[in-house]
Amino acid sequence: MSRQSPVSEVMTSEVLTFAPDDKVGEAMQTMVDRGIDGAPVVDEHGVVVGMLSTGDLIVQEASLHFPTMISLLGATLELPSAKRHFDEDLKKALGGAVSDVMQRDPITIGADDTVEEAATLLHDHDISRLPVIGDSGLVGIVARVDILRAIISDRAADGTGAA
Repeated sequence: MSRQSPVSEVMTSEVLTFAPDDKVGEAMQTMVDRGIDGAPVVDEHGVVVGMLSTGDLIVQEASLHFPTMISLLGATLELPSAKRHFDEDLKKALGGAVSDVMQRDPITIGADDTVEEAATLLHDHDISRLPVIGDSGLVGIVARVDILRAIISDRAADGTGAA
């Protein structure tokens, strides 16, 4: 695989996507179930409007205020009102919309752009995946692991590295 090969040769073409109004909790569960850590967010016209990653979801969870605990004579007591507020905050966060936590204006790449260009964008923007755009809109996604897989496969094929 040449660095000048098109991204379309290394991308994943079956892409999980979310809509901006999808629920955060459902999106989180879908990503966990599928074993992926990010997906494009597309509007009703199929235009990529954001990226949702497990990192976005973890940040959302981290902004919650965990229940206040008091340690008294070796016993730990949870303040009831703090627990209620935590439960309410968690329910609100998980019931919120994907658009509330997604990264807007995602970096994308064209299907005919090169693997080298994709690797450069991934590195320069410190991101792990790029939506791939073709004439018909979103056609795939390329991740760092796709590029590494292509490099390893290429080296194994020409005898310069182990598979």
